[in-house]
Amino acid sequence: MFDAFESFRARVSALRSDADFWSLRHVKSQTLHLGVIKATPLPVHTTFDEGVMLTAQVNGFEAYAATSDLSADGLQRALVKAEQLAAAAASHALSLPTASPSRTGQRADYVSLDLMQALPTVAQCLDLLLQECDAVPSDSRIVNREARLSWETREQLFFDSTGSQLRFAQRFVYPNMQITAYDGHDSQIRSLSGGNFAQQGGLDVLARSGLFGAGARLADEALQLLLAPNTPSGKRHLLLMPDQMILQIHESIGHPLEMDRILGDERNYAGTSFVKQDDFGHYRYGSPLLNVSFDPHIPEELASYSHDDDGTPAQKALLIEDGILKRPLGGSLSARRSGIEGVASSRACSWNRPTIDRMANLNVEPGEGNLTQLIEGIEDGILMASNRSWSIDDARNKFQFGCEWGQMIRKGQLCEVVKNPNYRGISSRFWCNLVAVGDHSTRQVLGTPNCGKGEPNQAVRVGHASPACVFAGIEVFGGGQ
Repeated sequence: MFDAFESFRARVSALRSDADFWSLRHVKSQTLHLGVIKATPLPVHTTFDEGVMLTAQVNGFEAYAATSDLSADGLQRALVKAEQLAAAAASHALSLPTASPSRTGQRADYVSLDLMQALPTVAQCLDLLLQECDAVPSDSRIVNREARLSWETREQLFFDSTGSQLRFAQRFVYPNMQITAYDGHDSQIRSLSGGNFAQQGGLDVLARSGLFGAGARLADEALQLLLAPNTPSGKRHLLLMPDQMILQIHESIGHPLEMDRILGDERNYAGTSFVKQDDFGHYRYGSPLLNVSFDPHIPEELASYSHDDDGTPAQKALLIEDGILKRPLGGSLSARRSGIEGVASSRACSWNRPTIDRMANLNVEPGEGNLTQLIEGIEDGILMASNRSWSIDDARNKFQFGCEWGQMIRKGQLCEVVKNPNYRGISSRFWCNLVAVGDHSTRQVLGTPNCGKGEPNQAVRVGHASPACVFAGIEVFGGGQ
């Protein structure tokens, strides 16, 4: 761990620059993807990637140059290139100038939980996945069963001209299982947390995920769905479980609050936002029960870190407090441009991409009431879990989401299973219908490794922790409606 630190520090010390400010970000990552479909192991897929991004600011204008040449000369050439590009931007006023970061040299190490604990070997992991697929009960209607496990180890070093030295060593684990049932007319899928169980750590992640032992349960639920009636249409209370809340948070809070979208920078590709610059501090985003945090300090959550990729110290902050919009997901550059305080969320997917405003750990804070109490408070409603499909407009406002699992709620009791549950709404109104937020016992820490945004595209890891939540008067409907 941090084997390259001393040699990199020596090469960084030798760099020469006339820039007002510069930084270097070295990233080394290795991934392993394993899978079993039915009784057949898939080919083992591994990747290795390593390189450096140099950033320079000249007269308030910032530019970047990346290289996989890690020699002292290679680093110096990339830094000179970044300076030249920044100077050219300044001479042509291609953007608004900003001040350099106001910080002095920082020192920090961030290490994932249980990083030094060895994971099982490839052969052992494949055997475990095979065992889980084999444990699925024999039924002619079970037409597919697959189990997968991926992990990424990542080391990152950050240096800048103020003397900062930041080190990160992290491991991200992605377990999943999916069962498909088909009766000749209809097919239904049940998966592990909707495919969204992803955390930092090691063997502890596998234990928390529920992957091992999930096969029989998921198969039974898929078969139940084949026999279930279609979800009835109408407005009713909607109880969303955490593995569906992850998508609701991601699409209708996370993306709308990214400051570069609000400023118009993503309009050409990823879209805009219904949120405006002057909304912060007073706009009612949701009911008084809604509290949403940027929280980089939950060790197992996917996007926990000590500093973002621009070297800004990361601290927990409420973006929405008692339903009122307070702060955006904007990094240091957007904060200097807009004058609106954001959070440490400037992130890049790898060494060959510049940092942009991204989600990181975006969480709904727990409220009161366990799952039984949430259900008892619903007279006429439906429980939905595990996302199956989604659609949302470019401003992240009008949406329609579908789930794998539905169950009717009548007079405070869970009733029959229903299939093809869907719901629709408008982000700027939906969260105002929040009427109950579950307590910590209903909360799950989930995440996704592939949130896409930016040109060229960047897919980053995003964490979402959420309790179960209840919304009133939501339009729900079944498949084909």
